[in-house]
Amino acid sequence: MPLSGTQVTQIYLATVSAPGETLEEPGMAELVLQADVVVQGTLLVLVGMSIFCWIIIFNKLAMLRRASKNSKDFLDLFWKSRRLDQVYERAGRLGESPVRAVFQAGYVELSKLSNKDRDTSGETIALGGEENLARALRRAATVERTNLQRMTAFLATTGSTAPFIGLFGTVWGILRAFQKIGATGQASLAVVGPDISHALIATAIGLAAAIPAVMAYNYFNARIRVLNDEMSNFSSDFLNIVKRHFGN
Repeated sequence: MPLSGTQVTQIYLATVSAPGETLEEPGMAELVLQADVVVQGTLLVLVGMSIFCWIIIFNKLAMLRRASKNSKDFLDLFWKSRRLDQVYERAGRLGESPVRAVFQAGYVELSKLSNKDRDTSGETIALGGEENLARALRRAATVERTNLQRMTAFLATTGSTAPFIGLFGTVWGILRAFQKIGATGQASLAVVGPDISHALIATAIGLAAAIPAVMAYNYFNARIRVLNDEMSNFSSDFLNIVKRHFGN
């Protein structure tokens, strides 16, 4: 006697829901361990880049926070003081500050010019001394800007390349899935599912590495730009002070 449609449905549901027949969902670690060498190598590269980026991010955050605070403290000291030599002595007690470093370079150059090129009145810097002082300030500002930007290029590199590295792992995983389809002649999820999962993991890790790197790079560039403007403004102010008090 043929079975009715209702009976067939009941038998199917009983088979699917039979105890011991349920499929366990593999975890993320299991999927990574089951991946082939190429996908695992891609994931290892992306994880390494991500870890290094986070190390740079935390170190750069702390450094820029100190630089901003110490530069503010130095500027308060500078504008409240009446003598440059007092500022130079007290500036050494402050922490690292790009503006302070620019001042120290300018003060050292100014001292050399004052000791070497004074006229009989003891007040005038010789011709060409102003250009030397401006050059010393620019050189110090360039050194400080280079220090502030150190390692930020790696963040930009990670942000631009990590998605493509993850895409490489994705393409490789899909290629493996198609190879299995061609070898087995089956296109079921049981055959191609693991390779597709590996491919999607590579894409996800690539984006997880790139997004924080790009955000941090843009943020650090904005903070460095502010400090660079402070150095530039201070250099101009310092040159004006020198012109007023030591010029002809």
